[in-house]
Amino acid sequence: MKEYLYPIIGISLIFVCTTIGALMVFFIRKKEISPKLNKIFVGFAAGVMFSASFFSLIKPALESDTTIPSWLIVAISISLGALFLWGIDKIVPHLHIGLDEEEGVKTKKLSKNGKMFLAVTIHNIPEGLSVGIAFGVALSQNNPVLLSGALLLAIGIGIQNIPEGAVVSLPIKAESGSSKKAFLFGAMSGIVEPIAGVVGLFLAMQIQGIMPWALAFAAGCMIYVVSEEMIPEMTSDGHDHYGVWSFVLGFVIMLILDCISF
Repeated sequence: MKEYLYPIIGISLIFVCTTIGALMVFFIRKKEISPKLNKIFVGFAAGVMFSASFFSLIKPALESDTTIPSWLIVAISISLGALFLWGIDKIVPHLHIGLDEEEGVKTKKLSKNGKMFLAVTIHNIPEGLSVGIAFGVALSQNNPVLLSGALLLAIGIGIQNIPEGAVVSLPIKAESGSSKKAFLFGAMSGIVEPIAGVVGLFLAMQIQGIMPWALAFAAGCMIYVVSEEMIPEMTSDGHDHYGVWSFVLGFVIMLILDCISF
């Protein structure tokens, strides 16, 4: 039963780290993060997610033993993952932080804070899903190497969730004028991660043949988020390279974590 502690710790960690980041609203006097710092945070998060997509998800999917060519499974699943997130983008009303353009179904029933909250929640779905699937695959195969890799994936995503929690909460603080409300929104934006993690864990453990499909699907979701939202944000407003170098740093850190074995 000891191996089940790993997914419990990992899936909980990604939510706890988001909550820690949201706590920043009580310590940072400014009501918003400077554009330079925001680029650094977003770039780092994008680097971690992009690196994790390949080394923790696509690579083991390509190496799986399947009757259908693994490259075909991966190609189809990545496309389906991106299509899934695109569909959510078109349906769920949300407002990306720093932008005034609303996406999804138009509605006046949600406040601006609520729409920003939904934008980050959509972003967090593939993160939780990828961690859960990675743990589910490791447990179903009783593979300690994959298990440690899944935990390191959770640690990597958890690290980038700390600044992400602050990036979410501070604009809500500026909009609402309440640190407590901003903290609550920031913390709760991460609750979807353990939920998606448990769903991914259950599916990967119960359906053995789904392993390469599920891994690549989660990767497709993460790649969509990085390319559609994070890369444009980290390179906007000028020609500085803060976001780019932060992206490289996040990518390298996740690469190192993925290569470490317990």
